[in-house]
Amino acid sequence: MKRLIVWLPLAALAALATLFAAYALNRDPQVTPQAMVGKPVPAVALAGLDGASPRSLAEAAGKGPVLINFFASWCAPCELEHPQLTALKARGVRVVGVAYKDAPQNTQAFLTRLGDPFERVMIDRQGAAGIEFGLTGVPETYAVDSRGVIVGKFAGPLDAVEAERLAGLAAH
Repeated sequence: MKRLIVWLPLAALAALATLFAAYALNRDPQVTPQAMVGKPVPAVALAGLDGASPRSLAEAAGKGPVLINFFASWCAPCELEHPQLTALKARGVRVVGVAYKDAPQNTQAFLTRLGDPFERVMIDRQGAAGIEFGLTGVPETYAVDSRGVIVGKFAGPLDAVEAERLAGLAAH
């Protein structure tokens, strides 16, 4: 009996390893959570990059259609998607930027260097908005319709196809 007890922890560890391996092999790593799609824009309050006092992100976005883009100056993929955001602005698509866990001076330098494609930039220094949105990383973009409801999401740097898809979702 004592010999059986000695092997019990090892058997439990092997069972857990098998369970985790089975989960990992059957999981699609390309699937991103869409928990906020179909829900209203969270009313988290953020300060503006321009020094404006904190206000609700839902209020700052106003009535859609609008895209909300989470970005950061320290994020290399954010720099890659910047031309797509600039092209959206040139077409008249409203985009609100949320600088995620970034110092305002770094955000300002980033936008000065690359150009500012945003209608408004909000600062999320502590990551509160990221938590409310269920952010998985930056960049991440949310499409918001005219009712203030999130109708689409894309995680990663926007390319022309995804930018067009999100703009179309927001407009309908």
